[in-house]
This record gives sequence, structure tokens and C-alpha cells, in this order.
Amino acid sequence: MSLDSAPRTYRFLAADVLTSGYRVVGKIMVASQGTMGIMNDPTHSSLEVNDARMARLHMPTKLVDHFEIVRMMKRQIHAICMQRREDLGPHALVRGGYTSVAEYPVRITTSVFEVEGMMELPGRFDFTALMAEGSREFVPVFNATVTAILIPNLRVESAGMLINRKMVDIMGLLNQRVKPEN
Repeated sequence: MSLDSAPRTYRFLAADVLTSGYRVVGKIMVASQGTMGIMNDPTHSSLEVNDARMARLHMPTKLVDHFEIVRMMKRQIHAICMQRREDLGPHALVRGGYTSVAEYPVRITTSVFEVEGMMELPGRFDFTALMAEGSREFVPVFNATVTAILIPNLRVESAGMLINRKMVDIMGLLNQRVKPEN
């Protein structure tokens, strides 16, 4: 049996996908590499969401439509939110193969969203390396909350979230906030 025809185990995971105009809630099919594997796979540029419920960002509680499957280009996705940290993928894959990491509380902004959460990185924080080097297009953020900038009632909390690094405008470390003067 060749490697290409070897049987694979797929499973569905609940996901909340955010684009610049829509929130899509449904299920994505992943293999053993989890969400990280599918979102960072350079051989596939699209994502399928099954049992997809769509809502416009400016009316996040009003259902626009419901489809068996919607397809979207991964490069247009700002963030994908998962219910459990384990849904992102195997521990070694999510951490990039490193066993010891440092935690960095961050605030990340895109043109549409603000994300607050925890990044786990090997060694010191290096913004340029994180955003420009390597093959990962989506970087993990844990215990994260995403809010639409112009629509504060759109708020999604996630144990594990993947952020499209090409959409990132600003990243600040929360422990480098300037203390207000009294």
C-alpha cells in the first residue's frame, strides 16, 4: 500500500471562522495533525466548513444562511477559533517541536479584529521571525478573546485560536503596557 493511498482517520471539529465580513460557525474535517495541519498545509489554499451557519459581523446573532458546505480561501480568514486547545493539533506540532516555551500575553490587531490571549514561543519574543519566517501561515494563540473593532458585541472566546499572520497589523506584549500616571 502506497503512502498516498494509506487510510487516514478524519474527524469533525467545531470551528468558528472569522473573515472580514462574516462569522461562519460549523465543522471542519481534520486528520491527525488537527487544525494546525489543515490551516498550515501549503498544498491546499481553501477550507471547507460543513454544516455552516453564516452571520454578518455587524449582526452577529442574526443567521444569514445555512449551508451543508461552504468553501473559503484560507488567505482571507482572519482567525479560526476552536473550543479546546487540543483541537489545534498534537502538542509538538502546535509548539513547533519545542518542549519548553515561554508564555507571552499579547494583544493582536487586524484590520477588523482585536485578539487578546497567550502565545507560547521558544525563547525570547521575536516579532519579525514570528510574522515573516517559517512556513506557518496561521499562528496559535491560547485562552484568547477576539472582538470586532467596530462591533464590540461580537466577542468570541476560545481555548485555542489560529491567527492568519498575513492579516496582523499590530502586536503588543501586554506586560510592556505603560502604566498610567496618577
